[in-house]
Amino acid sequence: MKRLLNTLYVTTEGAGLRKDGENVVVTVENAERLRAPLHMLGSIVAFGPVFVSPALIGACAGTGLTIVLLDRTGRFEARIEGPVAGNVLLRRAQYRAADAPDEIVRSFVMGKVANQRSVLMRGLRDHRDSMDVVAKAALDFTVQRLAFILRRVAHETGGIQALRGAEGEAAQLYFSVFDHLIRIDDVHLRFHGRSRRPPLDAVNALLSFLYTLLTHDCRSAAEGVGLDPAVGFLHRDRPGRPSLALDLMEELRPVLADRLALSLINRRQLCGTDFERRDGGAVWLTDAARKTVLAAWQERKREERRHPFLDEAVPLGLFPHVQAQLLSRHLRGDLDAYPPWLWS
Repeated sequence: MKRLLNTLYVTTEGAGLRKDGENVVVTVENAERLRAPLHMLGSIVAFGPVFVSPALIGACAGTGLTIVLLDRTGRFEARIEGPVAGNVLLRRAQYRAADAPDEIVRSFVMGKVANQRSVLMRGLRDHRDSMDVVAKAALDFTVQRLAFILRRVAHETGGIQALRGAEGEAAQLYFSVFDHLIRIDDVHLRFHGRSRRPPLDAVNALLSFLYTLLTHDCRSAAEGVGLDPAVGFLHRDRPGRPSLALDLMEELRPVLADRLALSLINRRQLCGTDFERRDGGAVWLTDAARKTVLAAWQERKREERRHPFLDEAVPLGLFPHVQAQLLSRHLRGDLDAYPPWLWS
């Protein structure tokens, strides 16, 4: 748990990271700003132009500590890690399952759609009295449609393409009403539909940044149990794409990322001035806003929720690791099916 919660995020452009004994030292303009024991860290994530010394890279590779390099907007650039370790029998089972992934994909899609529906239902429960008629009707309709898609997915016999189609339909419905969950009157913080590469409004910029952080955690979780993060089931394999991490993220992001984005906006922890527009219409978080989001992200991961399969309270930050472990147990044959996490 300590390794999970002790990810070192470096967001100051021009910062330097070096090794000093068994510690990582962060300097800014030649002044030491932070010192942390390497054995207390699970990973290092650097945003923008940050110098990492060769000695620190070697030490991290030798101890299994991963360094992730993102650009200043949070987009993945590179990952530095040591030799790949993992159970070869588990990976062989993963590769075989990837050739016929229908049932695993069904579980991923059901988990994602159910959690999207729960997010909308929570919004209705908490704010119905203050919503206008249009918002309530739209959310009620979408909740019903997502329930219908869930039933369809449970009995779908059309193969993986049909399951992917159901997932896409659910995502379109969910994001079509997402703006109704934003409870503040700020024209700069309205959601106009999902846009990526680049995000075209502030809410999309925030969601994309949170999804990047969650993908990193899911990739670490997959590697931690010996799975190959590049070989997925729901997401097609592409060079350089962590398809399995994206699979694991799907059922988690409505709760871990989407609800956090809504909280940051509705509690006015972020405002329109925390975003900047670039040439071409792209919108990015400012440096100060990224630090606010990172602090909230780490705090969010400390919150506990009951895991229905384990029947015990688990910190939200551990859920990617728990789900990766359950997936590996299914692939080994210890579980008949992969149990998605259903938030309630």
